[in-house]
Amino acid sequence: MKFIDTHHDQWHTITGEDGPMVTLTPAPHSLLTYMQWHAVRAHWPKDMPVGVSFDNAEEIESLKDDLPQLSLVALHFPKWVDGRAYSQARILRSRYKFQGEIRATGEVLVDMMPLLKRTGFDAVVLRGDQIKEHAERALHFFDNAGHYQGDVEDNHPVFARS
Repeated sequence: MKFIDTHHDQWHTITGEDGPMVTLTPAPHSLLTYMQWHAVRAHWPKDMPVGVSFDNAEEIESLKDDLPQLSLVALHFPKWVDGRAYSQARILRSRYKFQGEIRATGEVLVDMMPLLKRTGFDAVVLRGDQIKEHAERALHFFDNAGHYQGDVEDNHPVFARS
């Protein structure tokens, strides 16, 4: 799992005085909202890295055709108790075989690390009051445990039906 320091992140959002809907000039490592991406995707250079910040209330299937061009999909947790982004990540990895970075943003807590990893996230922006070292330790809490469900890396649960 990669822990993102937002002060040193190569990805940058595009905003202006009028909010996020400004005239966009393609630039490497732009992290766009879905609305911004939808407005520029037809003329975005194919070889220029671009990412999309995706709201958890949207249907992840709407990104399906764009995935080959995306290097990053940032999924948002508006509250730590709202788990829709877990499902979005799993769909991206399992159904659509997305190989780019899937980043968790928003209310991301240390306790969420094992499930984030199991559902396909490979990068996180921890909430400001969370400690990176604790999150790294939490990733290994269940290394040797069996799970009733498979995950995106190993789709063979320990307790499968006979």
